[in-house]
Amino acid sequence: MKIAEGLSSEDAALAVGVSSPVGSRWFRHGGGMPPLSLAVPSGRYLSFAEREEIALLRVQQLGVREIARRIGRDPGTISRELRRNAATRAGQVEYRASVAQWKAEQAAKRPKTAKLVANPRLRSYVEERLDGRVRRADGTVVTGPRPAPWKGRNKPRRQDRRWSTAWSPEQISSRLRIDFPDDESMRISHEAIYQALFIEGRGALKRELVACLRTGRALRVPRARAKSKPQGHVTTDVLISERPAEAEDRAVPGHWEGDLIIGLNRSAIGTLVERCSRSTFLVHLPRMEGYGEIPRTKNGPALAGYGAVAMNQALAASSDSSPTSCARH
Repeated sequence: MKIAEGLSSEDAALAVGVSSPVGSRWFRHGGGMPPLSLAVPSGRYLSFAEREEIALLRVQQLGVREIARRIGRDPGTISRELRRNAATRAGQVEYRASVAQWKAEQAAKRPKTAKLVANPRLRSYVEERLDGRVRRADGTVVTGPRPAPWKGRNKPRRQDRRWSTAWSPEQISSRLRIDFPDDESMRISHEAIYQALFIEGRGALKRELVACLRTGRALRVPRARAKSKPQGHVTTDVLISERPAEAEDRAVPGHWEGDLIIGLNRSAIGTLVERCSRSTFLVHLPRMEGYGEIPRTKNGPALAGYGAVAMNQALAASSDSSPTSCARH
């Protein structure tokens, strides 16, 4: 839950009173997903007192919407409660609070056997489409959903990744209703497929099938955590979203904005624009020392000249000769 609020694995571990390695291991084993809670049901679920009230109102022959209005619940909640948890003894459907409470407690027990574990036929169907190896009885290949056209110019080998022919969990879940319209056992949501892939210990799907997902990641990244993490070298104090109002409306001179232009053969030009006067300076970014001579280092400096280090050095050198009168206009 702490990670879902935007904290890192280390900070979340300290917040719950465990070490950083333990917190990271919990997050990895959970597949980046919140653990199942066995706490007392919150106000989201019907209580025993509410079920007693539903039983009394039902005896009075009141409708679903009237019952929902009186106890302050959604009509859909009342309708599902009467359908799922009603007593069916002696072939008659009768709603009793004690029986409904018992059924709800049985349904809420955790952990449950995953649907893909209990249904080998469904598991085989999902695995074949996740892996992109669907064949008919005669051995012919079944063409999956047509992938979007690949427009990558820099990384042509990326189009050969397994997900280019694999089905997404959403496509698999929707296709089941078409292939098995009368078989309710062949139903599964896309979220259940994601959980079977991400959460270790369920034993439902092969772990290596995460490589067939569009993202290719083996952990689910909480949205709050992804939004709070700046990209690359950009720190939280220079994000555009944090730009002050005086720089946003271009009313006060002295605010500069930098950018980068990449041309043919990876040639680069740095730009520096004063937001008030629109004065623009173009800075040539030459190749850095060692370009084309030393092997490329992963996550190393961009020796081609358009990296953050080269941009910083070139702008610092040009700022000494740039006019300062535009800031007074």
